[in-house]
Amino acid sequence: MPNEWKELTELTRGKAICIERVRVLESNIAIEGSFELPALAQLPIDDQVFVGAFVRSHGSIKEMERLFGVSYPTIKNRLNRLSQALGLGMGIEDKPTASSRTEILDRLERGEITPQEAMEALAK
Repeated sequence: MPNEWKELTELTRGKAICIERVRVLESNIAIEGSFELPALAQLPIDDQVFVGAFVRSHGSIKEMERLFGVSYPTIKNRLNRLSQALGLGMGIEDKPTASSRTEILDRLERGEITPQEAMEALAK
């Protein structure tokens, strides 16, 4: 099934699609109509892979940095973009700035970011 989903995503090239028939395999019952895809399924395949990796890593940004070979800010920016795309609320840049300094220092203490990344984030 995952390969079929990838092929469908590549076939549609990111264009909106509508599902018109759903069949429950176990009972062979089919329902016809117009069904919108869930928000996650509407994301490009690379974003779906990213979300899957995030879930598998139990939300560890440090693990995501290792898996994707990118920095904390890059992972955080992508998560913010995906959060907005999925309609899940505000991103980190929308949080009050008073708490951001504390959050940066907390992440540094937990080892989620390097001292250099903390200094860069505090300088912003």
